[in-house]
Amino acid sequence: MISRSYTNLLDLASGNFPVMGRERRRLPRVMTVPGNVSEFDEDQAYSVSSDNPSSVSCDRMIIVANRLPLKAERRNGCWSFSWDQDALYLQLKDGLPEDMEVLYVGSLSVDIDSHEQDDVAQILLDKFKCVPTFFPPDLQSKFYDGFCKRQLWPLFHYMLPFSADHGGRFDRSLWEAYVATNKLFFQKVIEVINPDDDYVWIHDYHLMVLPTFLRRRFNRIRMGFFLHSPFPSSEIYRSLPVREEILKALLNSDLIGFHTFDYARHFLTCCSRMLGLEYQSKRGYIGLEYYGRTVGIKIMPVGINMGRIQSVMRYSEEEGKVIELRKRYEGKTVLLGIDDMDIFKGINLKLLAMEQMLKQHSNWRGRAVLVQIVNPARGKGIDIDEIRGEIQESCRRINAEFGKPGYQPIVYIDTPLSIYEINAYYHIAECVVVTAVRDGMNLTPYEYIVCRQGLLGSESDFSGPKKSMLVASEFIGCSPSLSGAIRVNPWNVEATGEALNEALSMGDPEKQLRHEKHFRYVSTHDVAFWSRSFLQDLERICVDHFKKRCWGMGISFGFRVVALDPNFRKLSIPCIVSDYKRAKSRAILLDYDGTLMPQNSINKAPSQEVLNFLDALCEDKKNSIFIVSGRGRESLGKWFSPCKNIGIAAEHGYFLKWSGNEEWETCGQSSDFGWMQIVEPVMKQYTESTDGSSIEIKESALVWQYRDADPGFGSLQAKEMLEHLESVLANEPVAVKSGHYIVEVKPQGVSKGSVSEKIFSSMAEKGKPVDFVLCIGDDRSDEDMFEAIGNAMSKRLLCANALVFACTVGQKPSKAKYYLDDTTEVTSMLESLAEASEASNFSMRELDGAL
Repeated sequence: MISRSYTNLLDLASGNFPVMGRERRRLPRVMTVPGNVSEFDEDQAYSVSSDNPSSVSCDRMIIVANRLPLKAERRNGCWSFSWDQDALYLQLKDGLPEDMEVLYVGSLSVDIDSHEQDDVAQILLDKFKCVPTFFPPDLQSKFYDGFCKRQLWPLFHYMLPFSADHGGRFDRSLWEAYVATNKLFFQKVIEVINPDDDYVWIHDYHLMVLPTFLRRRFNRIRMGFFLHSPFPSSEIYRSLPVREEILKALLNSDLIGFHTFDYARHFLTCCSRMLGLEYQSKRGYIGLEYYGRTVGIKIMPVGINMGRIQSVMRYSEEEGKVIELRKRYEGKTVLLGIDDMDIFKGINLKLLAMEQMLKQHSNWRGRAVLVQIVNPARGKGIDIDEIRGEIQESCRRINAEFGKPGYQPIVYIDTPLSIYEINAYYHIAECVVVTAVRDGMNLTPYEYIVCRQGLLGSESDFSGPKKSMLVASEFIGCSPSLSGAIRVNPWNVEATGEALNEALSMGDPEKQLRHEKHFRYVSTHDVAFWSRSFLQDLERICVDHFKKRCWGMGISFGFRVVALDPNFRKLSIPCIVSDYKRAKSRAILLDYDGTLMPQNSINKAPSQEVLNFLDALCEDKKNSIFIVSGRGRESLGKWFSPCKNIGIAAEHGYFLKWSGNEEWETCGQSSDFGWMQIVEPVMKQYTESTDGSSIEIKESALVWQYRDADPGFGSLQAKEMLEHLESVLANEPVAVKSGHYIVEVKPQGVSKGSVSEKIFSSMAEKGKPVDFVLCIGDDRSDEDMFEAIGNAMSKRLLCANALVFACTVGQKPSKAKYYLDDTTEVTSMLESLAEASEASNFSMRELDGAL
């Protein structure tokens, strides 16, 4: 069933909606307690709200991945299905609570005829709690072999599309297929989800835009995403034409997981450089602020299933596979490599390193054997045939040079092996070698370590604690957690060859110590630990989101959820006009840039329309109108000179003019600006070394802004400048503050908040205590005004029953309780207030005439 709320989204994202085939009937929703669940109400079904009443009494986890953890085979014309015990998505259940139901959504590894799909779907749902997603054949090819394997997969492994043979130019039709396929997954999820009770855990790069589909439908859904591949540096990622669409889609998750800090750091840098977002660490957790929501960043490498490996080891022992291999390689020292056939595994580099070791260390000739097992390629991939030919040629050459009767230094196995045979090779290997040039999380070293530890409680001669050695590429995800491994740069063939020799030549006591260190880590950080930790962080971060009110905003992949304080709401013009009319003493404080004037306006002077509204408001004797801005007093005084009764607070309140006819007064505590002679040379030094930065010189302050500089370098320079200035200005009466792309130095005690309190205090002293406050602003400095209103209430500078309208421009986290969407709405509101003032004055004049 295709959701109406998404028909336009896909059109906007792709420009061409692919034909999905005939519409399927919906699957019945899965229940964890007896009861009936009705289909979505038509109005609710296409809403972004998740206020549907819950039917489930306990939490449930919906795991969404490209492939279901199932094996399928055709027997006597019927399909037979069974669990794939080696699938990570099945193993992660061990870390979830026992009473948590787990439901899987994904595709099958086999093609199911269209007339069988409904029956197969029902069987999988009933017997396995799996919801299969079926694709038209052409869509599947474009999605997986096209966009996933030829666009995302190479790019995420740091391959730029320099030529058609390496990555390929960006093909928008493949992106359209990727979006369409993600939508099919979305449609399957919504058939079974209870949005108020379920968790959704999305896996890997195949489904990176799925979070946007789900968040748009259910804005309070609890949703996590884990990326199992590397995430490239911003310089690589930024070459992707749909880079922002994917980033924004991922940010619709509550928690985003990565294997290593490097991958997470690259993602955060991309968000900073391309979306202007900032992240911070609180109590050990990294959070990315995104429209009022804190998107958690999880760094936790996946582990292995200890129980599964133990059972495989036991079977290998019973079948005598280990004994068989020991006899075959008797008298030899075995190095082992197990890799998929793809261009990033560095298999040929491993062979060249073995060749280098045999050349440089002749004592290993006739003794050392590298068994290289190559698994079939997972997809059509890129240059597979070329890589395979290169590997076979290296094997032939090395064996021809160093081999002899009864000995081959390279044993190349490219036929599929069972997991039990692979386990037997782990047992006999003195060293496992992983030379991938880029890899997400290679679990081969973990499995090897557990196998070398042996069966727990077994008395066989090869299952007790043993030594083990690892030569691991520094470019694989598990490298940081294996501190006892010999880490190598696989591109340096000579150094890798020496590492192989070191691994084989190391003394047994040292090998044992390294093995024990690794086993302690691997056994305690298994797949159950990984999934349990992810769920705990997802629960923790969702708690805060449920405390806020949420609005869905934007179209296509620009959609996001804005999370705000429950009391935060849009300012109603009719309501404020009504309260305005009843008030006796009003204070109206208005920011300028971003409030009365759009930030992107080229002509910064106020329009005649705005001046007319303000002038009309100033004529009302009950009003005290102030422009409170960071701009200089010269420009503000000139622009607002037509409004004779308006007050102006310039440079954040350092200079104050009560009305157009009065002189400027200084509100700062000090008029000594000798510190500027210290600050300006420092700022000039950083400006010269930071391209895109500049200095703004005000009468009372100096501002260094780096909005046009490189975000990363500018931020680094700003932090360094902040520390530098705080050090040299320690004894000066100034405040050094950092803001959004700025570092500002100004006199102490100067802020929009302090001048606001001064205005309220002055009006109270004149016998006109304020009973109506309207305060509007759009940036961080205006938050001081909103806070000052609360302080004024507690200090009794306002009437006890004063009506307060603190309003920010734009829906965003703020200390204000109200918002207006943009400057247009601000001017519309001022126009309404001006008309209310004119109507009141007209009524008084009419009454005077009658008398």
